[in-house]
Amino acid sequence: MLQKLRHLLELIRFSHTVFALPFALLSAILAWHLPESPFRGRQLAGVVLCMVFARSAAMAFNRIVDRRIDAGNPRTARRHIPAGLLSLPTVVAFTIFCAGAFVASTLLFLPNPWPVILSVPVLLFLMGYSFAKRFTIWCHYWLSAALMLSPIAAWIAIRGELAVTPALLSAVIFFWVGGFDILYACQDADFDRQERLYSIPSRWGIPFALRLALVSHLLTIVALFALWHFAGLGVVFLVGISAVAVLLLYEHWLVSPADLTRINLAFFHVNALISMGLLLVGVADLWWR
Repeated sequence: MLQKLRHLLELIRFSHTVFALPFALLSAILAWHLPESPFRGRQLAGVVLCMVFARSAAMAFNRIVDRRIDAGNPRTARRHIPAGLLSLPTVVAFTIFCAGAFVASTLLFLPNPWPVILSVPVLLFLMGYSFAKRFTIWCHYWLSAALMLSPIAAWIAIRGELAVTPALLSAVIFFWVGGFDILYACQDADFDRQERLYSIPSRWGIPFALRLALVSHLLTIVALFALWHFAGLGVVFLVGISAVAVLLLYEHWLVSPADLTRINLAFFHVNALISMGLLLVGVADLWWR
């Protein structure tokens, strides 16, 4: 059982929760900082549980949908379902459990009804990403749109409303994730073209994809400074987002059309540092004041 649990966590790359969870937490912290929304431990538990279970359900569903594609791609052939480490019924059961646990976790926000009302539509949108590369080259931005829901959802769960601050934080995620997913997809450009799968690198080539990813990350920097301004954050956050801007440019320095070997370094290490760093400087900025 322990080995199966370990395989399930590896299947969904549980450690990659670090990419989205910090943004949901930062949004929640900014909401709690407002005088009308005092901190509640139950809401914190709800944010964490909803993020973990929603992402786990979506990732497991992706592995189910893509199992035949993964088996044919040398880069992904050793993933758990094609490699036989986990059976299809086991992953299906895990997906159903996580989906149910996500919906159940939204009950922690009652009497605010919106998390419960929106839980199923949000989950369907997250899972819909798994089919995107079968019909649109803009699948990278479907993924980023799925992740950008996290700060908006956290804000609605706590405040029961939309606002500029979570919208700008969502814009940061949209352009950031879209850019690095384009970078990551460059590794599979030839395979995607052969299998008639849709992606920007397979359709328009790796040099163009790298330029578009750079534009997307420049827009990320613009959104970060807009967030700093409109959320009324201070000098600590300003220093932090300036460092993030340098990291994003460094990410592009690591990768070139002639050398994609450092994509994993850019994807995992730099991006994990960016997401966790933004949460930490956001907390530090609010605490410093």
